[in-house]
Amino acid sequence: MGKIRLTTSQALIKFLNQQYINVDGEEFPFVEGVFNVFGHGNVLGIGQALEQDAGHLKVIQGKNEQGMAHAAIAYSKQMLRQKIYAVTTSVGPGSANLAAAAGTALANNIPVLLLPGDTFATRQPDPVLQQVEHEYSLAVTTNDALKPVSRYWDRITRPEQLMSSLIRAFEVMTDPGKAGPATICIAQDVEGEAFDYDERFFEKRVHYLDRKEPVKRELEGAAKLIKDSKRPVILVGGGAKYSQARDILVSLSEKHHIPLVETQAGKATVESTFKNNLGGLGITGTLAANKAARQADLIIGIGTRYTDFATSSKTAFNFDNAKFLNINVSRLHAYKLDAFQVVADAKVTLEQLAPLLEGYVSEFGSTIFELKEEWTAERERLSNIQFKREGFEPEVKNHFSQEILNEYADQLNTELAQTTALITVNDVIAPDSTIITAAGSLPGDVQRIWNPTVPNTYNVEYGYSCMGYEVSGALGIKLAEPDKEVYSLVGDGSFLMLHSELITAIQYNYKINVVLFDNSGFGCINNLQMDHGGGSYFCEFRTHDNKIMNIDYAKVAEGYGAKTYKVHTVQELKAALEDAKKQSVSTLIDIKVLPKTMTDGYESWWNVGVAEVSQKESIQKANDSRKKMLQTAKQY
Repeated sequence: MGKIRLTTSQALIKFLNQQYINVDGEEFPFVEGVFNVFGHGNVLGIGQALEQDAGHLKVIQGKNEQGMAHAAIAYSKQMLRQKIYAVTTSVGPGSANLAAAAGTALANNIPVLLLPGDTFATRQPDPVLQQVEHEYSLAVTTNDALKPVSRYWDRITRPEQLMSSLIRAFEVMTDPGKAGPATICIAQDVEGEAFDYDERFFEKRVHYLDRKEPVKRELEGAAKLIKDSKRPVILVGGGAKYSQARDILVSLSEKHHIPLVETQAGKATVESTFKNNLGGLGITGTLAANKAARQADLIIGIGTRYTDFATSSKTAFNFDNAKFLNINVSRLHAYKLDAFQVVADAKVTLEQLAPLLEGYVSEFGSTIFELKEEWTAERERLSNIQFKREGFEPEVKNHFSQEILNEYADQLNTELAQTTALITVNDVIAPDSTIITAAGSLPGDVQRIWNPTVPNTYNVEYGYSCMGYEVSGALGIKLAEPDKEVYSLVGDGSFLMLHSELITAIQYNYKINVVLFDNSGFGCINNLQMDHGGGSYFCEFRTHDNKIMNIDYAKVAEGYGAKTYKVHTVQELKAALEDAKKQSVSTLIDIKVLPKTMTDGYESWWNVGVAEVSQKESIQKANDSRKKMLQTAKQY
């Protein structure tokens, strides 16, 4: 048995180069590259190993640990979880910055390899720079904070530990049922320590993404449930997209007249132009989807986690009448809402179900068409919102006084509604462009009114709704699809949280387009507080003398080297979008939009904490309303 003497870090990089994945008979490298922010704890270990021999791995310098990890997550998501980037950071605050990104990957079941540096295994120089200390244990480091947001977590304190740890990490990341972030913390002294590794450890290793097939009992039970139902609805989740189940979904929906509704992760599995696709379900869903779901006597959940936004806090369905059939590679998610479980791959399951459903047709009749037409008319209304000094036309839901709205119009020099601007973007950009967003009011707007006509062009992170994902993630999508345009739809609040990887995109000439919707505040949360009886309290961006802030975001991005545009009207927006297409550098379109002009409602409800004791009558009413809604919600 041959041996090869390498440092722990050199062994790590050599191993990463030899990991392959096999999907439906096609084989390719699983690890595309490594994002890095170097510091003490990784620059002399992993940094040295990459400099010596990175192999086929692309090495990209990030600007913020959270930002580059978000880029890696968006890359993996766009690649349908079939390829990843690794992310290496220094110790202390560098690794702590990974926590939000790790949570994002975990909530969305996205594989990513996190490699934070750690303190000294020998403890000889303790406490080292950026090391935290606890009286109860010297073994605790900053990286322990990553345990609850990692699917797999390990700490390497001896070089030989790397071997079993890496094999375990890749088993987790390549398992569709439990894919998520794998975190391997390597002590900074151990990163440079040498060991005589078995040469066979570095041989090509292929991880097979085999499709788990349903058993006979599962197929027969699922078929009976569907045939016994009168109005079934298919809920398309992220698992359906990752399984690439588009064609069989369309076929079953057409043949058996079953409407499709979508979660955020499942949107664009099937294009919006498909006649039976009623759009997003739940709190940020369409009126069409929410009406269909309430009529349903069977919900066929395909690859969904049933988050509170998709289920309207478990009020979206008629639980007295509806049954649930869940098809999911994860037993955890398959068991939700007390469903009949099929623990198997979505595409394979639907293909094997098809012959068992011969002759079945739902009783939805013309209802699917009518619901879709009704929503199409509402979307058209939302595309033409006009601001007037005495109000909006057509009317929009609004909490602000007309005086405050007029103040916003004057200070931001705009009369542009957010829905009008968003639909304009949808109409102008190329159909095969991919959009990304994550937090604020924009995820709700895009799930409702964004119409993707090409599958897998919608990369919205709403499992964790992590502010700061939008711009960083756009870089990850561009790495996945360098020949296509990518548009980051981001609010001013999220942009201020994190946009560091816009600089990385410019640095490496990966063109991304940032479309920034500036309403000078945390508009979504402002709606939340005012919807539940509160006032507008610390969610608007106002100066010390109570003036609305008007930040020149275009000038900020121009300083980075981006091509920028300032937009206040639909005409200016169209011109900016057309010109941005012609650019070879990253762009930023600074759109000033009026607050309170996003979508809202459509027969949905969100269960959030409301004060049970308050002197304000409006808050008392909000609490009474919440109690009434809780009586209709499913309790498990």
